[in-house]
Amino acid sequence: MPDSSTSPRLLRIAMNGVTGRMGYRQHLVRSILPIRDAGGLLLADGTRVQVEPILVGRDATKLAELAERHGIAEWSTDAAAVIADPSVDIYFDAQVTSRRADALTTAMKAGKHVFTEKPTAETLTEAVELARVAADAGVTAGVVHDKLYLPGLVKLRRLVDEGFFGRILSLRGEFGYWVFEGDGQPAQRPSWNYRAEDGGGIVVDMFCHWNYVLEGLLGKVEAVTAKAVTHIPTRWDEQGAPYPATADDAAYGIFEMQDGVIAQINSSWAVRVYRDELVEFQIDGTHGSAVAGLRSCVAQHRSHTPKPVWNPDLPVTEPFREQWLKVPANRELDNGFKLQWEEFLADVVHERPHRYGLVSAARGVQLAELGLRSSAEGRRIEIPEIAL
Repeated sequence: MPDSSTSPRLLRIAMNGVTGRMGYRQHLVRSILPIRDAGGLLLADGTRVQVEPILVGRDATKLAELAERHGIAEWSTDAAAVIADPSVDIYFDAQVTSRRADALTTAMKAGKHVFTEKPTAETLTEAVELARVAADAGVTAGVVHDKLYLPGLVKLRRLVDEGFFGRILSLRGEFGYWVFEGDGQPAQRPSWNYRAEDGGGIVVDMFCHWNYVLEGLLGKVEAVTAKAVTHIPTRWDEQGAPYPATADDAAYGIFEMQDGVIAQINSSWAVRVYRDELVEFQIDGTHGSAVAGLRSCVAQHRSHTPKPVWNPDLPVTEPFREQWLKVPANRELDNGFKLQWEEFLADVVHERPHRYGLVSAARGVQLAELGLRSSAEGRRIEIPEIAL
């Protein structure tokens, strides 16, 4: 076993897109910097891995400020030069989707391992080609599947694995919140999210998440029926100018799973929240049900299920929420983004595939494409296998 007191293995990581919200908060501040500041990551075999971020982006002023704030030695606005640098081991991408495929392709052909946000590409053809490039280059490629590492879904998956539900019947998901139009109050999301020509739209953004969540909990998605709509036709951009919202801001999807399980997920940036978290999933089965958010999870077993009686003439007296039991974590769970980064870094060091790779990401892009097609054509669409 290697001696962890010896010099750690250093991985230099080019991080492109860290001036954006997700790239900065989740990947730099809550993942890579904590690993660096803790003296690196200690792997199971005793190997210690240290990380050194290199900030990459288009705004030199922002990059310089971030580097100064966090004690980062290197930053650059020349992504091509950083990718070509033989001392760089990993390329990370959190840019807008339209720039991602070209950058990932260049990095993998240069022999870099890649870790990326999703969607990995704007089209299924591009997403599948990325998976082919990774296979040909022999690099480790990982795609962010953060929600599967979050406490609520970890607990939900544990219930599935333990057979708590009996025969699983269905999953119901609710995601979203009110995104202000930008006139009276600033919008919480960038304006490009609502322009289809810039890669915006909730189907493109969220169906890639729903694909890996459904796969991670229940298995393969076999068919989709979706309705995508633009509820709010006009929004105001960062300069206060009105613009037409050409991308969908809500989507209502039915996903047919293996073994006859039916999943329904509503996604909306035009809904006001009346639930405990911004996203919640409920699984119902013959022996029990459970509801999970990002952190919490409650369950109700068959033996503890009450017997409500429908009578609209009388007020409801059942304390429904009180009839569910909290599912304990039973262990401490770190930030989901950081946990996946740690798993990916271990895979890089051991030269093995990451379990959430570019083929998985391509299935997410495929689900988004077919969801939009289902909405446009008003019909159910079966999902074919992806072959490289």
